[in-house]
Amino acid sequence: MSKQQTTTEKRWYVLHTYSGYEDAVAKSLAQRIESLGMEDKIFNVMVPKEKKIKIRNGKKRTVEEKLYPGYVLVEMIVTDDSWYVVRNTPNVTGFVGSGTIPLPVSLDEMLSLKKRVEVEEPKYNIDFSIGDAIKIIDGPFKDSDGKVSGIDKERGKVKVLINMFGRDTPLELDSLQIKKI
Repeated sequence: MSKQQTTTEKRWYVLHTYSGYEDAVAKSLAQRIESLGMEDKIFNVMVPKEKKIKIRNGKKRTVEEKLYPGYVLVEMIVTDDSWYVVRNTPNVTGFVGSGTIPLPVSLDEMLSLKKRVEVEEPKYNIDFSIGDAIKIIDGPFKDSDGKVSGIDKERGKVKVLINMFGRDTPLELDSLQIKKI
């Protein structure tokens, strides 16, 4: 191993892991930090997650989704020892950076990421526009085609016009009950 560019200030770095092992890596790394006495060099381990609302079996559920699958963030001071401890944690494939030199995440990026992660309310993911052709995939009007006539991003609702009995009928549906066609 080549000598690391050691730093004296703590910064956030991105670890690349095997996809699906992010939480296991965070837990394993936290245990390694404690057992090897590296609390003065490695401070925080974070798997950025965001709450989202999904419909499963006709019911709304709040789920936590990883923002960056396959990546874990670590706040640390880079020394040869701290680099070795983090790099040799099971299921870690390496640091994001050039060669063996990890690149720190900018402070602006970390601030915006922390704001996004700390949001208590789950987010509705509405990627529809007024006029989009849609198909209803859940509820009593399942398999009906329609057109988006309005969007309420705060509540996650979409107003849709469907053709029923020869005329356009307005419906207010959850954004998770429709898909673009």
